[in-house]
Amino acid sequence: MKRLILACLASAVLAGEAMAVEIMHWERRPLEIPLPVDEERIVTLDRNVRVGLPPALANPEVLRVQSAGGVLYLKAFEPFETQRVRVQDVESGDVLLLDLSAREGASSEEIMVVDSREASPARASASRSSSGSSGPQSSEASRPAAQAPGGEAQRATETPVPVLLTRHAAQSLYAPQRTIEPLRGASRVPMRLPESLSTLLPSLPVTATPLGAWRLDGWTVTAVKLENNDRQRAFELDPRWLQGEFYSATFMHPYLAPRGSVEDTTTVFLVTRRGGLDRALIPLEEADKAEEGAS
Repeated sequence: MKRLILACLASAVLAGEAMAVEIMHWERRPLEIPLPVDEERIVTLDRNVRVGLPPALANPEVLRVQSAGGVLYLKAFEPFETQRVRVQDVESGDVLLLDLSAREGASSEEIMVVDSREASPARASASRSSSGSSGPQSSEASRPAAQAPGGEAQRATETPVPVLLTRHAAQSLYAPQRTIEPLRGASRVPMRLPESLSTLLPSLPVTATPLGAWRLDGWTVTAVKLENNDRQRAFELDPRWLQGEFYSATFMHPYLAPRGSVEDTTTVFLVTRRGGLDRALIPLEEADKAEEGAS
């Protein structure tokens, strides 16, 4: 039975060609985010949030704010001076502050917000091992990796390995090299896939091209580029349309615009367990039989 779980992660914008992602670190200081006028800017927060706007921005003719799946879509329709916006994590209640402004010519580059309190696996492991506290947590952290249940990444952080691996893959493909956070134990692996995956999304007129795969602790994430071939129609992307046995599927964008537009291409990150994407896809022969049975 196909199992799909939507994972929130740090993603990147594709605008015809891959754009760099600006990474900002939340350290309990307001993050300054300038917005271009009449152009959308995406801010990935990796958590579901609610947004509180000051009176000056609570006008849809000044600023449009949309929040979906841990991503903010911000579009300013006129210039404005710096205004403080309160963003609250729906689950934990944590608050993050954004200082938004809008001006002509500001960057539209996507922003990925990284919480500095969530240390990477390597840093978390070192921190726990060097702490002087006693008890089960300290003992567990100082145990050799070979004895630790669940593997190094799962032991050293509460963030699930599929989320860590998906984030690492997105950064490896689209973030500047100097900003990629190391993920101990993760490695790039051969994909053993054809140039085009015709059975992945057979219900949509898209071309699916594998880009790369990474593995950690028995998990594999494969990045696949999706290109819309229809010049007339746009499509919302639903993981239930994917054909195969996947643990999770994470789209970088919620939809594909008609072919020829700057938003006609996106990437999906597919996580599989105990094997790569080549084992998770439905063989072409089975897909053909399914289509014949439906017709």
